[in-house]
Amino acid sequence: MTISSAMPTAKERPRRTRSKRVSNLPPLKLSQLPPSHIDLRDPLKAVLVCEDCSTWCPITGINSKVQKVVPHHTGKAGVADAVHCRGSNRRIDWDLTIPQWHQALTDAIREASSRAATAVLPTAFSPQTDRILRARKERTPTGRLADWNAVLPRMAATDEHRRLAVAGAAPAEARSVPTDHLTIGGLGS
Repeated sequence: MTISSAMPTAKERPRRTRSKRVSNLPPLKLSQLPPSHIDLRDPLKAVLVCEDCSTWCPITGINSKVQKVVPHHTGKAGVADAVHCRGSNRRIDWDLTIPQWHQALTDAIREASSRAATAVLPTAFSPQTDRILRARKERTPTGRLADWNAVLPRMAATDEHRRLAVAGAAPAEARSVPTDHLTIGGLGS
């Protein structure tokens, strides 16, 4: 199919919302919003966070007398029950210049970075724990073996002491415990 001059072409559509409606809410003052909720880096494409639904919304009418927040919905795009945000078409009071906004944003970033911890410091050990940890670090496998061999005679004496039956340790009224090996059905030895 060839293109001819008789074929219709799409008209250029307006890029801005040109609604005459204005919200009955009081105008948003830019100086009262946190600087991080405003983006004036490109003044012709300025955006801010809507106070009602917390979404980033463009500002329309930058070159006209009345600047407003673009009409927008509260939910996700393409949802059947789309509801207009009450912050739509809300007027904006430009009581803040771009250099003032930039300075406020720089100050807010500086303040936030000074609040954040730069390093996590470990909790201090007690002096006894510190001595034990240092001693463990300085020990060698040969030293550990010598320590173990020094403890072995005391462990053997403790085990022998546990094997001795204390007089009167057996219950007086209990049945005697069988000591011979029992088998089931004569299968065992």
